[in-house]
Amino acid sequence: QVKFMESGGGSVRPGGSLRLSCTASGSIVDIYLMAWAREVPGKERQLVASISSTGATYYDDDAKGRFTVSRDNAKNIMYLQMNSLKPEDTAVYYCYAPGTDHSWGQGTQVTVSS
Repeated sequence: QVKFMESGGGSVRPGGSLRLSCTASGSIVDIYLMAWAREVPGKERQLVASISSTGATYYDDDAKGRFTVSRDNAKNIMYLQMNSLKPEDTAVYYCYAPGTDHSWGQGTQVTVSS
């Protein structure tokens, strides 16, 4: 079973950027779909973006035009480049592999505040 570890979170001002990384403990070559989700206390976990092994991407409406998901199968890493950040992007961000038994990561906190 592959385990994921997120990193790259932090505190930024509105309009700023962050790049999140999701490092897998093993190969992601055979993992068809990988995704980023975020969670705010009191709300359901929300899918932000996903990317298939063929490079097909999906973005939530909130993320379109601002976030870019990518993956490097050779390095076993998935990224989420987040630009034009807004206070409402504040959340804990998780990476996971939908439809598999691979464990979710512990998450990385993103705080957008002036």
